[in-house]
Amino acid sequence: MNLSYWEIKTWFTKVDFTIVGSGIVGLTTALWLKNRFPKSNILILEKGVLPQGASTKNAGFACFGSLSEIIDDLQSHSEQDVLSLVKKRVDGLSLLRETLGDASINYKELGGYELFPKENEELFNTCTEEQNNINKLLNPVFRDDVFSFKENSFNFKNIKSEYSFNKFEGQIDTGKMMSELLKKVLSLGVKIINSCVVESFSEDLNTVKIKTNHIEFQTSKLLIATNGFASRLIDEAVKPARAQVLITKPIKDLHIKGTFHLDRGYYYFRNIDNRILFGGGRHLDFKTEETEEFNETERIQNSLETILKETILPDTDFEIDHRWSGIMGVGKQKNAIVKQLGNNVYCGVRLGGMGIAIGSIVGKELADLIE
Repeated sequence: MNLSYWEIKTWFTKVDFTIVGSGIVGLTTALWLKNRFPKSNILILEKGVLPQGASTKNAGFACFGSLSEIIDDLQSHSEQDVLSLVKKRVDGLSLLRETLGDASINYKELGGYELFPKENEELFNTCTEEQNNINKLLNPVFRDDVFSFKENSFNFKNIKSEYSFNKFEGQIDTGKMMSELLKKVLSLGVKIINSCVVESFSEDLNTVKIKTNHIEFQTSKLLIATNGFASRLIDEAVKPARAQVLITKPIKDLHIKGTFHLDRGYYYFRNIDNRILFGGGRHLDFKTEETEEFNETERIQNSLETILKETILPDTDFEIDHRWSGIMGVGKQKNAIVKQLGNNVYCGVRLGGMGIAIGSIVGKELADLIE
């Protein structure tokens, strides 16, 4: 298909900044670039009909890490590194709420819970023993104890009688969040083209040439915000990680409220619109789930249904309404990669499954790289 003169002139001429990816990072980058360079011409290219990776497919957890995750992180990171990770997530959530407003994203601070499988005595004991140390470590950020233990008031089965509770965590409506971000970006005159795949790019001293499935054009600066799909365009230490999810039909008098982690955070669930949204199970088959394919597997979906029936809703009739998957960007280190790659090429990727928490701040950091 040949584009018309008008299309080329309006969308692909004199482009100052081209952003690849219209997820949380890409849209937030555009907001901050417009804030810094109000007269700039910004173009966002998105390969999907909607933001394709994880931004519209996640569980909507406004969280910064369960007790067991933070303990586990201390095995491979220094205390200062872990504290910095948590602070960045907290600051990122604050920036997201400040940018969009709590009402527009349906933010509810119902708390976060971590459930421990009945048979995993070691994990439970480690968490109870380390709780005070973790609270002490995080005190500079929260000025209060973060984690406590509560009795199993939601009547879950096959778990320890107590679970870890974090009063600072919340949940959002992911769809509303992305809708509000899109609205803000478009109102500033940023252009977004969907179903446009960036196939390659090359740069010289002053410009970057971009080849898409529709057109080749030039831009002054290229910013890559494709997270789990980053390896298609750049050589950085980030791999795709699929997360599978299901949601029930509405359940009458649903008593479960909050965000929940189970089995070291590999499973996670929450309430939304009188339903239970439940995802995870990637640890059952890490190799298969290291993929860019948006599919569901029988093994993981069966695992989700079994836990839903036997642990989360053991005495409640329910039906599965819908299933989907999202693609995260992960690596051996949990810190995001925000850096300049060339004369005029930059990236903000590897959000490590914490896109809601750090997406806003990664976007701002990416925009701030531009001089």
